[in-house]
Amino acid sequence: MARILDRRRLVPNLHLIEVHAPEVARKCRPGQFVILMADERGERIPLSIADWDAKRGSVTSVFLAVGTTTHKLAQLQAGDEIPVYVGPLGRPSEIENFGTVLLAGGCFGIGAIYPLARALKKAGNRVLTVIDVKANYLLYWEEKLRAVSDRVFVAARDFALNSEQYVPAKITEILAAEPKVDRAIAIGCTYLMYTCAMATKPRGIKTIVSLNPIMVDGTGMCGACRCTAAGRTRFACVDGPDFDGHELDWDELFKRRKSYFEDEIRSLCQWERTIFP
Repeated sequence: MARILDRRRLVPNLHLIEVHAPEVARKCRPGQFVILMADERGERIPLSIADWDAKRGSVTSVFLAVGTTTHKLAQLQAGDEIPVYVGPLGRPSEIENFGTVLLAGGCFGIGAIYPLARALKKAGNRVLTVIDVKANYLLYWEEKLRAVSDRVFVAARDFALNSEQYVPAKITEILAAEPKVDRAIAIGCTYLMYTCAMATKPRGIKTIVSLNPIMVDGTGMCGACRCTAAGRTRFACVDGPDFDGHELDWDELFKRRKSYFEDEIRSLCQWERTIFP
């Protein structure tokens, strides 16, 4: 079993979990993910890797408490153990000196873009980072991202942050001001990644998105994470999680995301009745 070193709420409904997993920590690369189970009767879910420390033997993820498993994770504390913690999985992100790279992250994706920003900056890129939040109390890791970015922008619907723009509007504004952006990367909910890809498409900027669909084994056997990219069937767990956002069949992806929506609601309601009778 893997032992939890830290689990704390970063902002409302978003939590950090740091797990002692030395074998995983030694092999982590930007863009990869882990699969875990909150308890022995739970489901397997993927979480993007937000940071790792090979010397400490720890791996960190940021997750949104939205379904049964993530709510269970949000109840755990340092010292608790989880039965399954597998990784790192997926293909590492492509890291090289592209030139100017625009990163966009929202929700749990704010944490997931951090190792990418760090690696891309180290590779010699000029890194522009956009953090997407609905309100100022949902903003986290801003200083961490400023430390590895040339500029950080906040797209928010909150006057407290002097912004009232959705992330695609902010990206369009940045692209209009920048002489050249060589690559864009977006991580967050499906809709955020879609809108980011649509914002960069008119300028022909290669835009990478990190898919986070339902997964079971994470090795390409179950087919739950199937998607279509460039007209071909691909699997997010072994062919991704990174894909060119301009090549994805987004309509199919949105539909597949809803496959177990009612089952997930029933599961969460049943679990809540056992916790809060």
